[in-house]
Amino acid sequence: MDLINTTLNFLVDSAMDVLPIAVFLFAFQRLVIGKNPANAEQIVVGFIFVVAGLGLFLLGLEQTLFPLGKLMAQQLTDPAFLYESSRQVVADLRWQDYYWVYVFALAIGFSTTLAEPALIAVSMKANTVSGGAIGVWGLRIAVAIGVGVGVSLGCYRIITGLPLHYFIAAGYLVVIVQTIAAPKLIVPLAYDSGGVTTSTVTVPLITALGLGLSEAVPGRSALLDGFGLVAFASLFPIISVLMYGQLAILKERVSLSDSETRTPEKEKSHAL
Repeated sequence: MDLINTTLNFLVDSAMDVLPIAVFLFAFQRLVIGKNPANAEQIVVGFIFVVAGLGLFLLGLEQTLFPLGKLMAQQLTDPAFLYESSRQVVADLRWQDYYWVYVFALAIGFSTTLAEPALIAVSMKANTVSGGAIGVWGLRIAVAIGVGVGVSLGCYRIITGLPLHYFIAAGYLVVIVQTIAAPKLIVPLAYDSGGVTTSTVTVPLITALGLGLSEAVPGRSALLDGFGLVAFASLFPIISVLMYGQLAILKERVSLSDSETRTPEKEKSHAL
């Protein structure tokens, strides 16, 4: 019975969230454009699906993903687990002894990003618009690597207690340098990649991981240290996608130089 009441509450909240969007779109269509929306019945059914899907998704986050992320963080930082892994006194643990946390953060950041619907859609559009120059899987893997590395580094920041702005400032300095050197085709897509990764699948898990980790590590505050992983997950995909573009250009130059060196050799052989 409690689950039914909770589900109904989430559905009502989702309807209240979606209702202003629907009212604005229909009012703009009627008052500004001056026409009734085409396929109005289909649009209404679609909005019902959106409300149901969003409500059930939020319920799933509340019931599963948030507790799971927090539980994993607590288990990986449990003194008994760390003591058994490092063979040290718990009070003498250093940031290196939390290596399983970094591995888990890398894996969860990479895997959730690959499953991100927004990233899949953007990758397919980028592949179509570029005429196949930007591969769907190449872009998805590049972004996923960036998110995984970023979340892992963010966990390192929480464990060590270092200021967040040091990492963000250094990261954007790297982005500025890469932007100058990267091919112009990939730059706007790289900046957009940071936004599409922080969506429905990735954000709930890494937020729960950050909060759980900050509560489990001695001397850390959930309010001061628990948040900030999303910033890492947004920044590092920009770096990884720009690097992906730079490596593609480098590979193209190497292949061109190889073809140029082979051509004179063929001409010499024909002359002989």
